[in-house]
Amino acid sequence: MLHETGLAPQYLELELTEGLLLANADVTFSVLQELKAMGLTLAIDDFGTGYSNFNYLRQFRVSKLKIDRSFIRDVAVNPDDAAITTAIISMAKSLNLKVIAEGVEDEAQMSFLRAHQCDEIQGYYFSKPLAVDKVADKLRGNSPKPQVRAQASGKQS
Repeated sequence: MLHETGLAPQYLELELTEGLLLANADVTFSVLQELKAMGLTLAIDDFGTGYSNFNYLRQFRVSKLKIDRSFIRDVAVNPDDAAITTAIISMAKSLNLKVIAEGVEDEAQMSFLRAHQCDEIQGYYFSKPLAVDKVADKLRGNSPKPQVRAQASGKQS
């Protein structure tokens, strides 16, 4: 894929689920070592919903943890979800990993994640999924504006 597109490896991020990482650990480990050596970034998707074997954080040399939307949904109102999300962010920071929250849909979630220094945030708060031909317009600001449009800074316009 990199050869065909000419994309530099550092711009390609592979998201792997915990189950995939552990399904065939020996094969997975050697393949992931090769991908890391090529310069690709590896992220664990839906972190905390699967096996949560912390050994693979070290073994597979991932770069990012992705907090599952099930924890984000009520993060601003449920103390348990807030505690889990805060712990994942703190652990990731301690291990020099980036952390991304998925499923962010409102300002309260966004504010909580910003206050806890979450590195990246994705979800409908910013945009619903777009067809490939609509992405460039969205990035240029030429797409039809929804009723509430959010900027990366969290300001509404």
